[in-house]
Amino acid sequence: MAPLKRKLFQRLLLFAIFLPISGVLSFSELFFVKEPHDVTIMRKEAVILDCQARGEAPIDVRWLRNGARIVENERVYLLSNGSLFISEVESRRGDKSDEGCYQCLAQNKYGTILSQKAHLTIASMSSFALQPMSVVVSEGSVARFSCKITAHPPPIITWEFNRVTLPLSTDRITVLPSGVLQIQGVQRADAGHYRCIATNIASRRRSIEATLTVTPAPGPILPQRPRFIAGPQNISVSLHQSAILECLATGNPQPLISWSRADSKSIDVYNTKVLGNGNLIITDIKPRHGGVYMCRATTPGTRNYTVASANVTVLAPPSFVEWPESLTRPRAGTARFVCQAEGVPAPRITWFKNGNKVHSNGRIKMYHSKLVINQIILEDDAIYQCQAENELGSVLSTARLIVVMSEDRPSAPRNIRADTVSSSAILLAWERPQYNSDKVIAYSVHYMKAEGLNNEEYQVVIGNDTTRYIIDDLEPARNYTFYVVAYMPMGASRMSDHVFQHTLEDVPLRAPEISLTSRSPTDIHVSWQPLPMKLSRGRVSSYRLSYRTSSESTVSQVDLPGEKTQHLLENLQADTIYLLRLVAATSVGWGEQSSWTSHRTPKASGAKVPLAPELYLEPLNCTTISARWHLMPKNSASVRGYKLFYHEESQPESSPLQLQASAYKHTIGGLDPRKKYHVKLLAYSAVGDGYQADQTISTPGCVSVRDRLVPPPPPPNNVQARSNSSSAVLLYWGRPAFTSTHAVNYTVRCNPVGLQNASLVLYLQTGEQRLLVRDLEPNTKYEFAVRLHIDQLSSPWSPVVYQSTFPEAPTLPPSNIKVTLIDEDTALVSWKLPDEPNVAVSHYTILYASRNAWIAGKWQVLQREGSITMALLENLSPGQVYLVKVSASNDMGDGPFSNVVELTVKADTSNGHHVGLSSGSTHSTGFSDGFYHLDQRSMTGISVGVCIALTCIIICAFIIVCRGKNRKLSAVKSYREGLRTSGAAAIHVGAEGEVQNDEVSIPMMSQGHFIDAKGGTNLIINSNGPVQSCNDKKKKWSFFRGEGKQDSINLQNKRNGTLSYLPGATVLTYKEELSSNHSTTMQELLGHPGDAEGSSNSEGSHETGDSGRFSHDETELTNSGPNSRPPSLTEEDGGDLDCGCPSTEPSESLPRSPAELKLKGSVDGVYGPEIFSE
Repeated sequence: MAPLKRKLFQRLLLFAIFLPISGVLSFSELFFVKEPHDVTIMRKEAVILDCQARGEAPIDVRWLRNGARIVENERVYLLSNGSLFISEVESRRGDKSDEGCYQCLAQNKYGTILSQKAHLTIASMSSFALQPMSVVVSEGSVARFSCKITAHPPPIITWEFNRVTLPLSTDRITVLPSGVLQIQGVQRADAGHYRCIATNIASRRRSIEATLTVTPAPGPILPQRPRFIAGPQNISVSLHQSAILECLATGNPQPLISWSRADSKSIDVYNTKVLGNGNLIITDIKPRHGGVYMCRATTPGTRNYTVASANVTVLAPPSFVEWPESLTRPRAGTARFVCQAEGVPAPRITWFKNGNKVHSNGRIKMYHSKLVINQIILEDDAIYQCQAENELGSVLSTARLIVVMSEDRPSAPRNIRADTVSSSAILLAWERPQYNSDKVIAYSVHYMKAEGLNNEEYQVVIGNDTTRYIIDDLEPARNYTFYVVAYMPMGASRMSDHVFQHTLEDVPLRAPEISLTSRSPTDIHVSWQPLPMKLSRGRVSSYRLSYRTSSESTVSQVDLPGEKTQHLLENLQADTIYLLRLVAATSVGWGEQSSWTSHRTPKASGAKVPLAPELYLEPLNCTTISARWHLMPKNSASVRGYKLFYHEESQPESSPLQLQASAYKHTIGGLDPRKKYHVKLLAYSAVGDGYQADQTISTPGCVSVRDRLVPPPPPPNNVQARSNSSSAVLLYWGRPAFTSTHAVNYTVRCNPVGLQNASLVLYLQTGEQRLLVRDLEPNTKYEFAVRLHIDQLSSPWSPVVYQSTFPEAPTLPPSNIKVTLIDEDTALVSWKLPDEPNVAVSHYTILYASRNAWIAGKWQVLQREGSITMALLENLSPGQVYLVKVSASNDMGDGPFSNVVELTVKADTSNGHHVGLSSGSTHSTGFSDGFYHLDQRSMTGISVGVCIALTCIIICAFIIVCRGKNRKLSAVKSYREGLRTSGAAAIHVGAEGEVQNDEVSIPMMSQGHFIDAKGGTNLIINSNGPVQSCNDKKKKWSFFRGEGKQDSINLQNKRNGTLSYLPGATVLTYKEELSSNHSTTMQELLGHPGDAEGSSNSEGSHETGDSGRFSHDETELTNSGPNSRPPSLTEEDGGDLDCGCPSTEPSESLPRSPAELKLKGSVDGVYGPEIFSE
């Protein structure tokens, strides 16, 4: 019955565990069973594009063609399973054609997923791009024809000779799949007309005919070096396709063709073969086949050779190296999806959210292959897809972001408002959350520009003691959006409402760049470009143009409205240098004036020189300027060239660059970033130099490369972490290989592994290539990443490295220390781990000394490994009081010692060994170490004990049979009640004469039992303490005694015994209680008819955890039958038991039943007879 109940319980437990797990494993939000694939089809034929999605119903399926939704009609409609059916494929021009890129979208309540792209191509064939050409060759030489055509699907090329199809390959003729016909050793019969035939499912086209003319071979043929008629060409081949490298050479004698690789690698002989007389074909091409192949044409028997080479590029469609994984994040947390793909050419990564392309904004950023979502809101709960795409195809990977909403988190901050303080500062104020505001520990203020795309979002964290904050690093005359998030230990609140506010205007940061030209000797035309918003810092209301001659100090000024971008200064002096500058103003005031720009007015002469060209300057990057110009048509006829001058402001003018008359642009390079340059251009003719055009321009800072999508600097490399202490980690890294004159700074990111609250991530700044990160938690695993900053450019984060801090040294001593004397000169000390969390212990130190030695300061020292929590104190002196204390240590240091525990070792007495115990210790009796040590003394005792035990059993059985019937019935009844209530296997008679149950159990050795196996020690330790061996103790025999003698026995003399064994072994354990006036019936002695005999076996050997090895026998007791029980082990089995406690005599020995005798015999058969006395 018990095994049946146990099996039923196991099945129910397995079902209870598997049910939720199976629900998780079988649950899938949304996925595709079938996706569309590329297809090429004939016009007017029907086609089905597969799309089947599975997930939680209902599922809505839609189709896109070239990104636009397909509208169903009679010809194009969806099937019941979601596939798209086109009854007649059309190939008309424009949007009415069915050709294009198809994708299906599947949507349910969890989100939307997008299928992979499928290209539908209508079979077609274009005209020949290359027709075969007629050739004239001499007899015995080589002839070659070629043709090329574009078709879908790729065509099969064959050749005809005089309208008869040629074989693809003979001894002299080779037809390459690329459309080449080669004829070796041309004969007169080969003369004729050749044409190529291109065939696919759409069409069949024939090229024009080319004529091969064969001339007689010349007289004596002189030796000729090898010469290539057609060498290999660089090719790009898709993965698993075939690559054909043509190599056709001629010479006298005919050269030998051989192939090799430029990288000295061997050519793959399994996928490579030679076609014809030297053409190399690689089938089922793989990435390892890419490289440079060299064809060598060698004259036989000589070292004369010619080499031609070609590069083979293996194109591979995208394949994922790292897939995004689904994430569960709390509100206001941070989610990072990683997606890396490889392919040739390198694939482009695109992210989709519920089927729509993801664009960067303040919270959402895309760094190369990563998608980072900050300050997660409920709307971010969606299905995200990473698409990797190149010219050969695309692949998608799907992950879901689940946003967890916690009810006990604070509500959002309320009544947020913003007030402008200045041109760069705004005061933000709010009210505390309505719910759980007392649990708020901090606020984070988020702000970003309200206009434009890809704006960076900034965050400031402040304490919970204020609800006001001034943001003072804003740009003037800009609109900003703000929101606030409240944080508590459990997480973050929702975002507050967004509030918009603009900063005040400020004076312009600098003046516009001006361009100067003269249209006559007495005027200067001044023009400029409006300042960008970042420089104007508001709306420009007016300009002021100042000018003077270089020889005078009087300055003239002209005020112009803010809408104007040019002005003509007239009535000036000819051939005079003028200095000009411009300043802009907003409603706040005038900005910084530009530096003086010089311009010479033309000479007043009757000669007609070219007028000033119209000059346009544009910075290409931080070190390069592009100059473009053009002249009016009436002035360009006599121009012989141009002179271009440029110099940095405040630097002398350099010699001009002479440019041709046909030039209309020039690139000026090698400039310094963020510098102002003066550029002057003039045209000259035979008469002289023409009018000049002057213009100033400033090179931008190199930060502008970010706006031009130039890749950022590489991240730090070789990042390594090393634990320095329990609260610090040393981080060091290498600087990537690039050249820069600017200082490099680094940001270190640090957070515990598994952290979900992004506000708790630690960011540290340093200018060195190492950093000691302090104030970390002990015994905690952290992740670190580093990025560099140079001239306002930031690199991506380096790969993450992981490191755990060291544990702290123990701050508390070991707990629950017990010292027990287990032999006359040996004690056992045991303890538990210190009562502190996450404590790591490498070893324990035990100090002990007698009181006399302690006074003298002489301690004896023992050390044990951290996994061992006990030790033996040996060679103790009788009659001494010993002091014991224990400490725990690890690599970080030693912990404190525990309080001193005293142990009293008593002197020997004539009646036996009296052993002193420390307070709190328990006393148990059992076998010494799991098996018996049988010496001569033990064998003698066993023999005598067996004889006495048998005699006692016979006498006891005779007395019991003579007892009255009433006593018998009473005992039987009590016995049966005991079996029903406790399942015990032994019977006791209590002090008041009631029949009680006692257990005979057969357990496995529990974790509370320990066996000392150091060698030479007979010791068992259970959960109550040590168990003293009885083999070497003095034995006293107990026979039948009178009832009066039993009255003198106290309850404290009742004895509990435990028989224990090694872990994993089955042993006998017993507990017995002796009471007065005990009687047993014959039926009890003989046992129930259903009693089963005990069986035993022995096998196995174990290695101790200390220093010795030993073998032991494993005893197994198997009971069967509903009323079967193991027989009780009483004093008669082993005589009186005395294991070191004060001598007591039980009142009566209990007779044994035959079943008990049989069990005793079974045990003796394994171990031999053993007698215990008390």
